[in-house]
Amino acid sequence: MDLLSTAVLPWGCATDSAYPTPKDVRKIVDHALTHGWDPDLVGGTFFLSESEHAGEFELDGFLLSDRLRDDGAPDPTERVFRARAREASKP
Repeated sequence: MDLLSTAVLPWGCATDSAYPTPKDVRKIVDHALTHGWDPDLVGGTFFLSESEHAGEFELDGFLLSDRLRDDGAPDPTERVFRARAREASKP
């Protein structure tokens, strides 16, 4: 899993300079637990991927991106701009 920040610099470039908080990590763990992750298994992992989970998992200020692991994954730039616009329109 790679979290991509939805922060956008004033001149329009997307940036990945934000870091998840402990609350964000808790949300990721909770999502994994409700989707079958068993942390008691030795070596057990849960891969939270864009291709499998982006439609059902949201984390304010971040998007899931497979781009760093998969060169064929879609460019996330437009998704960052759309997410940022959605976040800005929230009350």
